[in-house]
Amino acid sequence: MSKETSSRLGLLRNPDFGLLFAATALGQLGDRIVFLALPLVAITVLNAGEFQVGLLTAATTAGSLLIGLPAGAWVDRMRKRPVMISADLVRALLLLSIPPAWWAHLLTIGWLCTAALLHGVLTVFFDVAYASYVPHLVGRHHLIEGNARLSAVRSVTSIGGPAVAGPLVGWAGAPAALLASSVGMAASGFLALRIRSREEKPSAGGKRHLSREVKEGLNFVLQHPVLRAITAGDAMFNLFLVLYQTMLLVYLDRDIGLGSLGIGLVLSGMGCGALLGALLATGVARRLGQRRVIWLAPLVTCPPTALMPWARPGWNVCVAAVGLAALSLGGVVRVVSQSSLQQSLTPDRLLGRMSATARFVSWGGVPLGGVLGGVSGSVWGAAVTLWIGAAGMTLSSLVLRRASRVLLRTDLAPVG
Repeated sequence: MSKETSSRLGLLRNPDFGLLFAATALGQLGDRIVFLALPLVAITVLNAGEFQVGLLTAATTAGSLLIGLPAGAWVDRMRKRPVMISADLVRALLLLSIPPAWWAHLLTIGWLCTAALLHGVLTVFFDVAYASYVPHLVGRHHLIEGNARLSAVRSVTSIGGPAVAGPLVGWAGAPAALLASSVGMAASGFLALRIRSREEKPSAGGKRHLSREVKEGLNFVLQHPVLRAITAGDAMFNLFLVLYQTMLLVYLDRDIGLGSLGIGLVLSGMGCGALLGALLATGVARRLGQRRVIWLAPLVTCPPTALMPWARPGWNVCVAAVGLAALSLGGVVRVVSQSSLQQSLTPDRLLGRMSATARFVSWGGVPLGGVLGGVSGSVWGAAVTLWIGAAGMTLSSLVLRRASRVLLRTDLAPVG
């Protein structure tokens, strides 16, 4: 292998990172199909109203609020890879329960919400373990490269997932499409099982107290000026992002009449933006600095999302989709810098609790965003809800701009 090729491959030369890379691709492909198919089951199969769609979104995202803080403490007590494997396999079984219920005419919105809630709880455990495992696998000096490559494969599946899911939903039906999602999740778990790198079991450190460990993680994030500023800005952004996303599929299906194939193509456009963001993330962070990227990326890329509620059936849907692609581009650029910065500032023993606490605070309002999106859609319609979401996301980037004063003057010496 030439030096040039070796340099391009970087971490992909590491077999264990290659397995994690492949597992991420398959798991994310399954997750992207869920993102499209689960609400379409409610919208097209169960004929759910806007408020019910909002409740489904809230159930999908309520895991962080319900289990977020203790999940971090539990994960810090365990090896991270087995947590990821178990979460993948159980999520696969949960998704596998939906198609038989549909075929037996037993599927209800309550069944969907219950499956979505349990899936969301398991996703919290997976994401907390995943964020804590990456620094162990790649080392702290390779965090930006590792996160950028993993974001790139997530972005590719963001393109391929909806592109596959749209025709699949149209051909086999939304419930049956969840079978493909289940297969992707299971394959992800089995690939992670093959990773040879073994973590040391975290030290017991005497008698443990869950509440004390949770409090330690919470205090670490809330008392650290940089982590606190990032988390506060995230909380507002995510609230309005989910409010926006809750009515996006309703608007595309019922107001514009795109159908599952058209919706899949629009969401694939978002994936293209995410892929471009992953390819640019390392260079942008190097040129502008991680701290500046965190607020500048959403400030530039959130306003174009206001194009979508102006769209009508025809060519201008493509123009509106560009706004969604811009949002995805900015989101990936920000998350790569942000997650690398958060990981570099956190001691190994607190990585799980830092990730869980940040997720709990920044995603705690997400179920509220789903409910508010459903209420707003019921009262004012999907288009008005999209305008509200676009405005809120843009304003949240201004909050991050104010928080950047803290980010730019704080010493960011890496933590060992």
